[in-house]
Amino acid sequence: MVYNRLMKNNEKKYTTIQMNKGSDGAGGLDKDGGRAAAQFAKMTETPIPRLIFGLGIPTIISMLVTSLYNMADTYFVGRLGTSASGATGIVFGLMAVLQAFGFMFGHGAGSIIARRLGARDIEGASRFSSTGFALSAGMAVIIAACGLLFMDPLMRAMGSTETILPYARVYAFYILLAAPFMMSSFVMNNVLRYEGKAALSMIGLCTGALLNIAGDPFLMFTCHMGIAGAGLSTALSQLVSFGILISMFVTRRTQTRLSPRYITRSGADVWEIVTTGFPSLSRQGLSSISTMILNLQAGVYGDAAVSAMSIVGRVSFFIFAVGLGIGQGYQPVAGFNYGARKYSRLRQGFIFTFGFSEVFMGLLAVIVGVMASATVGRFISDPAVIAIGTAALQYQCAAMFFQPAAVTTNMLFQSIGISGKATFLSILRSGLFFIPLVVILPGIWGIFGVQVAQPLADVMTFVVSVPFAVAFFRKLPADGV
Repeated sequence: MVYNRLMKNNEKKYTTIQMNKGSDGAGGLDKDGGRAAAQFAKMTETPIPRLIFGLGIPTIISMLVTSLYNMADTYFVGRLGTSASGATGIVFGLMAVLQAFGFMFGHGAGSIIARRLGARDIEGASRFSSTGFALSAGMAVIIAACGLLFMDPLMRAMGSTETILPYARVYAFYILLAAPFMMSSFVMNNVLRYEGKAALSMIGLCTGALLNIAGDPFLMFTCHMGIAGAGLSTALSQLVSFGILISMFVTRRTQTRLSPRYITRSGADVWEIVTTGFPSLSRQGLSSISTMILNLQAGVYGDAAVSAMSIVGRVSFFIFAVGLGIGQGYQPVAGFNYGARKYSRLRQGFIFTFGFSEVFMGLLAVIVGVMASATVGRFISDPAVIAIGTAALQYQCAAMFFQPAAVTTNMLFQSIGISGKATFLSILRSGLFFIPLVVILPGIWGIFGVQVAQPLADVMTFVVSVPFAVAFFRKLPADGV
């Protein structure tokens, strides 16, 4: 790989330059070389369970709080009626598009940054963080402009019915206005995580999320803004998160820098970010497409079905956030140690991440599955929505046991730059398996086909993913090779 050739040729040079020169030196960025040395030691020497917990717990908290604020939108909007509740599912597909591109640039830059820092190339890491930030902001402006110009066709394409459309249109307006801040925040969040500073990213994400949870009822009901209040609350929370996250870079609490002078002029660098982050685009993009198709298929059975599947999606993601959070704690560990050629720690981290996610997600899945009816009922009082949502949530909880292995395997390959396999694995759950299932099964089983499409896709993704991990670790060389 390009990265490995760079690492072999330049590791000694970057060790000397970056550890000894200050930020005004001819290649140095870190005023205190000891900070870089301490961070390198932390990422490559700290016992794996303690390290992944230290990085994963803040990420889990961030994911859970973010999931809570998504569910808060669903809960408060649900007070406005079934059609309004369905609008959250429609706009969730739009937010998935923004996440897709934000994660592509964020994970793409972040994975490279972790490996560059593992090889002690801090200047190169800053080049990728600044470039990823610029690419994300530029793409967000394009998406927002197109979305605002073609709002109604976009909402219909995402599965909006005519009764849901008025609510979806208003909600999406504010989401699109906040798109540049939202997508740029995804990049900064991932750069912080891949640097091994998940606690800093947690501060930005959680502050914005908690602000949104408080802002929803205030703007919607106290200020009588209705669903516009939910959209405005989300937009303001994204702006606050952006401000907090960018302050981490401005105040130099990071090793990498965000500056126009570090934005690359090399097409190869841009291509490396895009190809490394493409699994995230595939995964999130297909999630958006699958949400649109799910809404269309559920819409055949009325607004109640759309609303029910929207609620189930939010609740399921709350559980999934635990596995995703600990997996994201593993990603910088994988990148750093792969860059430092400490492959035994790569293997240890994978086993620990999979085991912890399996136990914790399984426990949550059992609890939520048993309380499925009450859980759906917390969001809306419509009996039809509760009936459809309860069964769908129970099926999804049963499939949760198959998700950790697939998620950890996908994150492993993306973190170490094996983008081809990572991309293939990323398209399985929401694309290659789910889309055909959700299109075909309702024609055979009716609403039951809509309810079981995602659980079946999870099981099939597990079956395909595990052999990839087994084959990789069998061929992994000894440390230092």
